[in-house]
Amino acid sequence: METSAGIQASLPGRYASALFDLASEAGTVSAVESDLDTLSAALTESAELRALTINPELSRRQQGAAIEGVAKLLGLSDLTGKFLGVLAGNRRLASLSAMIGAFRAIAAAQRGEVNAEVTSAHALTDAQIDQLKQKLTAREGRTVKISTSVDPDLLGGLVVTIGSQRIDGSIRTRLNSLAQAMKG
Repeated sequence: METSAGIQASLPGRYASALFDLASEAGTVSAVESDLDTLSAALTESAELRALTINPELSRRQQGAAIEGVAKLLGLSDLTGKFLGVLAGNRRLASLSAMIGAFRAIAAAQRGEVNAEVTSAHALTDAQIDQLKQKLTAREGRTVKISTSVDPDLLGGLVVTIGSQRIDGSIRTRLNSLAQAMKG
């Protein structure tokens, strides 16, 4: 498996890499990825769950029991549940979001995909997303998976981030560049 050294060197990357290896051996990479998507959505929606993952006052046993209950409630697979138990036992639940991101990056790299984060001033239509996906796929030479967000401060245009590369075609940036040029 080829993954970036940066992912493998980080603590969340090492945990994500180990989870990916176990999921690969079991043939459950897509199921674990789906579990992690569900867990990520739960972390985003629930302040209580986020608090559980970062609360230093809770013992390992308390965090483990709580996260086991969350795994059952969300219907997560056994492998994902055991992984969460290991994280609780090692006091690493605070890094869970970073581990989910690292797992996604490893899984995407294994499938020959690249993730692109697209920020626009207004919500993009499905047709616009499809057209953008085709252009980015042609540019990158591999399948591009797009996640979108809206930032009205951009005024117009797009900001596309693929890995460490950023393509900024926003009106806000163009106006700022014009203002700097006029200052001399």
